[in-house]
Amino acid sequence: MNQLATIPVPAERPASPYAAAMQLVLNAVSSPLTRAMYEKALRDFFTWWEEQGRPEFTKAAVQAHRAALEARGYAASTINQRLAAIRKLAVEAADNHLLSLDHAAAIARVKGIPKSGFRMGNWLTEKQAEQLINAPAPETLKGKRDRALLGLLVGCGLRRRELSTLNVEDIQQRDGRWVIIDLEGKHARIRSVPVPPWVKVALDDWLSAAAFTAGRIFCAVSRHGKISSRTISEQAVLDNVRQYGKQVGLENIRPHDLRRTCAKLCRSRGGELEQIQLLLGHSSIQVTEQYLGTKQSLQDAPNDRFVLRWQKAS
Repeated sequence: MNQLATIPVPAERPASPYAAAMQLVLNAVSSPLTRAMYEKALRDFFTWWEEQGRPEFTKAAVQAHRAALEARGYAASTINQRLAAIRKLAVEAADNHLLSLDHAAAIARVKGIPKSGFRMGNWLTEKQAEQLINAPAPETLKGKRDRALLGLLVGCGLRRRELSTLNVEDIQQRDGRWVIIDLEGKHARIRSVPVPPWVKVALDDWLSAAAFTAGRIFCAVSRHGKISSRTISEQAVLDNVRQYGKQVGLENIRPHDLRRTCAKLCRSRGGELEQIQLLLGHSSIQVTEQYLGTKQSLQDAPNDRFVLRWQKAS
């Protein structure tokens, strides 16, 4: 049983002959970011599948698609992400009796591309981080909001989804200090996040100006300074970080770079590795080490210890 090519097409989406097949996967994914990535991966897979003459949806076909992605020069992380979407498609198709369990199990065994080393990512220096959080204009309503937003990203190491869903009620006092309590992070891990006093100052300034006493902390603000009831989106968080990054001369800065910066600055001031792990909600010390770059020192590189001399051109 391999009925992937015959899945009925919803009338409202006639442009995509595989809308129903993709919808099985997208309905099973909760993260908007993952949903968008999976949709692109599956659209590209189905385009390739059409070009190959609609082969049977089997392990061999998926392996051929993986080889095609490699030939195009895609990074290992990108290929593995796309394979994850295709494996999810196989699982959902089998659960809905559109694909045999044997075929689905075989596709699940398609191996990803091994990755060597680990991604270093970007960090800001303390001076750069200070320039960034001071970039928004403090006299405007949007500037007050964005100062608080950037302060929480840098000072508390929040993910952008965590930031966009943060409520006023989540900020409470514990052990004599302000804390974000019971924050649900990645893989439903719960943690409490201490809020440094300098971050709380910016947060109070925004909440006071917006007259917020409950509900979502961050919402949209129009160009004319009008507060909207619409919660700020994850994309808006990304756009704001990029905008202010460019403003202070930092290109391609993303919210996750500010999370790495938080970890790096904590460590540089003597923070314990285990405490940084708890602050960020990482599953293991190894993940935290990658954020810190402690496996490789770029300041004390071993190949800086020898010097060879160039001969001058005659």
